[in-house]
Amino acid sequence: MGSSLRQRRRSSLAVLAAGLVLAGCTVDDGAASAPTAAALAAVPALHDQLPQAVKDAGVLRFAGDSHPPYRTVGPDGKTVTGIDHDFQQALGQLLGVRTETTIVSGLPAALQGMLSGRYDAFNGPVKATAEREKQFDTVTWMTTRTSYVVPEGSSAGIKQAADLCGKRVAVVTASVVEDQLAKLSAFCERSQKAAVQVVGLDDTNATLLAAKSGRAEAAGMTQAAAIDVTTQQKGQYEYVTQTEEQGATKDNLALYTPKSAKLGPVLQKAFEELFRNGTYARIMKQWGLDDVTVPQPLFDVASAK
Repeated sequence: MGSSLRQRRRSSLAVLAAGLVLAGCTVDDGAASAPTAAALAAVPALHDQLPQAVKDAGVLRFAGDSHPPYRTVGPDGKTVTGIDHDFQQALGQLLGVRTETTIVSGLPAALQGMLSGRYDAFNGPVKATAEREKQFDTVTWMTTRTSYVVPEGSSAGIKQAADLCGKRVAVVTASVVEDQLAKLSAFCERSQKAAVQVVGLDDTNATLLAAKSGRAEAAGMTQAAAIDVTTQQKGQYEYVTQTEEQGATKDNLALYTPKSAKLGPVLQKAFEELFRNGTYARIMKQWGLDDVTVPQPLFDVASAK
């Protein structure tokens, strides 16, 4: 073997090793490693399949809005913890690159930012849809139902989702929850009741504040988020969950990445490895989300129907 070839191979392995050391660290947010998380070995075959631009940069750039427990943004506006951080850390380790998160103001900003090349991916929670899959590849890694959080002691009389008819409900604009709320509103009208009044806001924190301040009677969010809110702020909130009779569906929630970047297939393979090696089950269990897991990650599932 020539000395120049040996040197190139040593250099390549050094770069991959350096990526592994730094993998999962958000360069801008300073987030800590997930508790009990074991470091994952980089998989050279996956690293080699990354688009050249990502390999050259040595980093996967994620967009993310404030959406506990997926992403909880610290007081400095940069530190990010949550499910999203834990999965990004694991993906970065497998792929031998760093990961970083830029906080954006909601789904439209994340989608447009990816299409313009500012971000490589967005880990949701966002529903996989056939329309969006014309521009984005999706990797479905969990499901969920829609729930509505109500301040404890509220005088609005909300004991079940049907009680939201005619009430003001705050939701994140363009989210899967907004779509589910429209179905609940249709149920209300079929039942000869007033439609739900939608209060569209930028992120989950804003919807909770609206419910707490009286601007809305409830805040709509994924069931996982509702569980987190009522657990973390025990005694301050309770929640009700939309039923199938009220238009609820078990939605496929997915990671999004632009098709033009050609990153989707390798992220699908990386998720398959997280399922295979038990990391997926560990993270979901750690966050109390066993009941919304999927048996395997699904690629562009909405277009396959």
